Amino acid sequence: MRVLVVEDDEKIASFIVHGLKQAGYAVDHAGDGERGLEIAQCTDYDAAVVDIMLPKLDGVSLVKRIRAARSRIPVLFLSARTSVDDRVRGLQSGGDDYLTKPFAFSELLARIQALIRRASQSPEATRLSAGDVELDLVTREVSRAGVRVELQPREFSLLAFFLRHAGRPVSKTMILEHVWDYSFDPQTNVVDVVVSRLRSKIDPDHTRIETVRRVGYLYRPHA
Repeated sequence: MRVLVVEDDEKIASFIVHGLKQAGYAVDHAGDGERGLEIAQCTDYDAAVVDIMLPKLDGVSLVKRIRAARSRIPVLFLSARTSVDDRVRGLQSGGDDYLTKPFAFSELLARIQALIRRASQSPEATRLSAGDVELDLVTREVSRAGVRVELQPREFSLLAFFLRHAGRPVSKTMILEHVWDYSFDPQTNVVDVVVSRLRSKIDPDHTRIETVRRVGYLYRPHA
């Protein structure tokens, strides 16, 4: 899953971006509202974290423009302001939730996960499965043939991506864009490395994750 973080405070931005990446999300960061709008208009995101007070274009105006473009990306506002009027203003502009600073990362993560669940508009979307492999997006538990499998955050995100695209070939570039971020060189072998680790845990006989020559990979839904 991919999250956009629009925050001008470098320390806070680093804290959020690092935490989300550790949780297995692909994250893009913008340090001002104009850059945030530019990125949001050309990339699909599962959620966005937007600071209210931003240079060049404030967070409320940014979200209004995103909504004017008919984007339904779930937005979590961040602000040092704690008044009810400020929260109402943020929500009325098109925000979906509001978190005041300072905050615990665990709460930020829980709120993002809740926004993504609500945006799916389907309780089944919190669970993904193909064949005997099941993945729970809420508890982040994975099982194969009923046996729990422990995955690292990036392995979990890669498996979720495969399950969402089961039966369809996906390129390494697609995987990099949705599981990592744009800072990775498309020629890097990081995808191959994590696919290899994932195979060793859920596909030791290589019947689920197929390498498609000159394309990337294909996850077979009925291995």
